[in-house]
This record gives sequence, structure tokens and C-alpha cells, in this order.
Amino acid sequence: MSASFDPQVSLLKDALRYAEEYLLNIDERPVFPTEGALDALGAFDEPLPSGSTEAAETLALLHRVGGPASVAQVSGRYFGFVNGGALPVGVAARVLADVWDQNSAHYVMSPVAAQLEAVCERWLSELLGFPEGTAAGFVTGTTLANLSGLATGRNELLRRQGWDVVEAGLYGAPPVPVVVGADTHATVRKSLALLGMGDAHMHVVPVDDQGRVRIDRFPALGVPALVVAQAGNVNSGAFDPVGALCDRAHRDGGWVHVDGAFGLWAAAVPSLRHLADGIDRADSWAVSAHKTLNVPYDCGILMCRDRAALESAFRASAAYFQWSDHRDPMRYTPSMSKRARSVELWAVLKTLGRDGVVELVEQLCAHARAFAEQLQEHGFRIHNDVVFNQVLVSCNDDSETERTLAEIQTIGSCWCGGSTWKGRPVIRVSVCSWSTTPDDIRHAVTSFCAARDRARTPD
Repeated sequence: MSASFDPQVSLLKDALRYAEEYLLNIDERPVFPTEGALDALGAFDEPLPSGSTEAAETLALLHRVGGPASVAQVSGRYFGFVNGGALPVGVAARVLADVWDQNSAHYVMSPVAAQLEAVCERWLSELLGFPEGTAAGFVTGTTLANLSGLATGRNELLRRQGWDVVEAGLYGAPPVPVVVGADTHATVRKSLALLGMGDAHMHVVPVDDQGRVRIDRFPALGVPALVVAQAGNVNSGAFDPVGALCDRAHRDGGWVHVDGAFGLWAAAVPSLRHLADGIDRADSWAVSAHKTLNVPYDCGILMCRDRAALESAFRASAAYFQWSDHRDPMRYTPSMSKRARSVELWAVLKTLGRDGVVELVEQLCAHARAFAEQLQEHGFRIHNDVVFNQVLVSCNDDSETERTLAEIQTIGSCWCGGSTWKGRPVIRVSVCSWSTTPDDIRHAVTSFCAARDRARTPD
């Protein structure tokens, strides 16, 4: 007797109905869940059921209790953590891919996933202006993309000195100097630590008032080094002088890896390309499509100029592996089993095209500039040059800034987070969603002003 998929189809219809209700009401609810919604999460905290539950009942509970307690990240008024808002075509493609339930390790496991990876690899290289033949691996996010790029660079620099990391490990390996900027992202430090290249052995280069590496303070090492550049400071949005860093590093035979989590897409936009001048001369790049490009979570991308070096870093063998003459995706990432995230990435790139990507990125940047200008008109201080999608905001003093941020999050009509900039607390605004409109910006500015008024009111 063959299995019937009728129950699955019925559940998918229920899920679609719940999703429709969620999206149609998204602008009527707080961006961050209410206390009542958070308290209701206790309904999930039960002993493991001994018996079965009807699938429809489980899904209904998830919608009823989980939905109100979710953060409305898809809203146009969410400005936290550089989280993108998923484009509709990406969400729809993700649903289809999840129904397909493809494991994309080998071509024979999922020819469609492998083919779409190959297409996306080529399209991304063309879009970003990278060398023909650039390889790409599709991972969870920039953390793993950074880890992968740095591992590839480390291994390749050692290979050039006659050392095979895969064969011999790091015991007794020649030292590889690491150069980072003082504002390098936490994911880079985490990745380097996991690779056995901890903080104590880094050369940390000072940065300017926007968080850009000062090329005049770049160390004269005279030996091949692993150099990390940043395309989009996580606070200010500023870009390191990547081309100049490449010139310095390559002069000594070094490897340049670019952490471009959200900012790498500037290379695709003519009006912003100056920010990433020379970025095509780097050796590897990390970016998250689920940020600026608004592909659904999770979709990280590692790109590497040297395909052989990337494949060498992740080579593995087992009797049951089945290699093909086509693309076998596991050759390019640390993961073997992995979901077919190329499906929704391809769907977004196909739908937007080059012009659509440019329009999306320019729209985010324009909204960020408008946000900063309107806040300044209302007496807020802006601490960064708004060159991309990041805005750093403060009030009259540190205490008022912190209280205002707390009130913004309490009011809930928009949401953003806090950070520290030059030793002072700031409100950090990240404009990352396709769904944000000029009205959303004006609404958020009004919320900022109301929050500051509350913060100034004596208890």
C-alpha cells in the first residue's frame, strides 16, 4: 500500500492560511512581542507527550502561540541586527524546496540543487565583478563563510611553504601572521580562534573615525600573511580600503579575505562601487544573502578566486561517496548534508535580475539616509557618515540615549538595538528590508521622538 500525501497537502493548506493571517496583520502588531505573548510561550513548556498529537492540532498551536511571540522581522519597521526581510519569491521558493526536501551534498542526491548552485555561482561572480571561474560554497551564514574562507587562505599559504594541513595538521606548521582591523567583526575572531589562530598572534591595525583600517598603519611584515578586510563595518557601515590592502598583502605573497556580510553587495551597484574599490583583487569573500539581498534565512555564501584551493580545504573521502562529472556541492563547504538553499537564492536573483538588485540596495541606502536626516532635524546626533544602510544615533547624553532606546523597544512600533561607538552608547539602526517604505521611516522617527520625550520625563 503506497503512502498517501493527502494529509501533508491538507497541512500545507493550513500553514498557508496561517501565514496569510500573519502577514495581513503584521503592521497592526508590535514589532517585538508583548509581555502577554511572551508569557503565553509557557504553553510549549510541557513534558514530552507519551502519546501522539494530531498534526493539525500541533500546527494550530504553533500558529496560535508561536506567531504572536515572533519578532516581526518581515515588517518594514524592524531595524535590528542587520537582519533582512525575506522577499516573497524567496519565501515561496523556500516552501517548494522544503517540500522537495533535498539533501544537496552530491549531484546524485539533488541534480536540481547542484545545477542551481552552479548557476548562482556564475551569476554572483558576474554581478559582483569577480574574476571568471570564481568558486562559491553555500553555507548557513557569514560566520561559516568566514571560517571557510579563512581556512582556505590559511591552508593555501601553508601549502605554498610545502605544508599540507589536511595531511599533517598544524603541529609544527610554519607560523602564518594574521592581520585584522581593530573593528573586525566577532565572527572573524571566532573563526580564527576555531582555526587555531587566536588573538595573541594577530596584528591589529588601528582604524579611523569611521572604523576603516588605516592603510598607513598596516604592518610591514615582509612575509605572506592572512589579511582580513571588512566591506561594511557592523556599526557604521564603512568599508576598508580593500584594494590598497590587497596591494600590500599580495606584495608579500599574502591572502586577502573580505568579510562582506551585508556590504559586499555594494560591488554590484554602480553608485556604490567606489566603496568597494579593488575588492575584485581579493582572494576570498564572505557574504550573507539573507541580509541585504533579502533571501530567506539561512543563506551564507563563500566565494573564492582559487577553486582548487577551496576544494582542497574541504576534501574528504568515504567508500559510499558518489562523485560525478557535475557539480558536487559538498566539495566547496565544510558541510556534507545540507539543505538546498540554492533554490531560494536562484529564485531571488532570477526575479530581481541585475537591475532589481541595484534598485533594492539603493533603496535600502536611501532609506538609511532619510532616517538619519529626519532624526537630525529632530535634534538627534548622527555619529557616522551614512554611506550604506547603517545609522548610529544618540541623544544629549549617554543616560538619555540608553533610556530612549529602552523606550523605543517598549513602545514597540519599531525596533532597533544598541551598540557602543568610540566608548559611548548609541542606538544602532540597520535598514535591511525590501518592505520598508518612506512612511515606515517617518513612523519610526516619530517613535524615536516619543521615546526621547518619555526618557526625559522624571519618574
